[in-house]
Amino acid sequence: MAIKFSKKPGIVAYLTAGDPDLATTRDIALAAIDNGADVIELGVPFSDPLADGPVIQRASERAVARGVRLTDVLALARELRAARPEAGLVLFSYLNPVVRMGMKTFCARAAEAGADGVLLTDMIVEEAAEYLEEMKENRLAPIFLAAPTSPDARLKAIAAVSQGFVYAISRVGITGTQQKIAEDASGLVARLRRFTTLPIAVGFGISNAEHVKTVGEFADAAIIGSALVALIEKTPPPQAAEAVGQFIAALRA
Repeated sequence: MAIKFSKKPGIVAYLTAGDPDLATTRDIALAAIDNGADVIELGVPFSDPLADGPVIQRASERAVARGVRLTDVLALARELRAARPEAGLVLFSYLNPVVRMGMKTFCARAAEAGADGVLLTDMIVEEAAEYLEEMKENRLAPIFLAAPTSPDARLKAIAAVSQGFVYAISRVGITGTQQKIAEDASGLVARLRRFTTLPIAVGFGISNAEHVKTVGEFADAAIIGSALVALIEKTPPPQAAEAVGQFIAALRA
């Protein structure tokens, strides 16, 4: 199963797995897919999520406190793949839980679970040789973060090894919602286009339909993270899937 976007802009929905609980995350992911999300990014809870803003940090802390681990996220991925075979499915993690499991074991189990790709937040392209080898062995798409501050040589290196899509960070800093999309984002996408024909998805701060429309003018997909996690945080679990479904449908509309 290859990652693809049915419309422009595509929608990538990030969820912290296990917040509020694994069963609710499953229901939320299915609702997001059924209402127009092309790709689900399943976030592996981590105790020290330095790249994330307070909303996702709190979600990760809650999931870690519930005992949610990488093995649970892999099991959830397997369930989602069985339930929605056509949806894109990316595992989103910090490097530490993967190293603890073992890179070879992780990649094999990710493929077995039906993941299409993996994004390791703190894996840099310059140190990714073993990772890339195992990803290739298991036919998984390695997805890397590209920042506005990255020089062209680094963007070229990222583009050369990326598959699925390239994740363009809309601004310097941590995840979280913002009022408008920074000019940095369109400039970064234009620079990346020189080095790759892969779809380019823009994330960090995309939180409403206006943002998605703006991103669609220069990129292939919008990544919705903190806005979804914040919605889940304030919605009682029985209503969370319906709320997320409505939110994604509104972005599509």
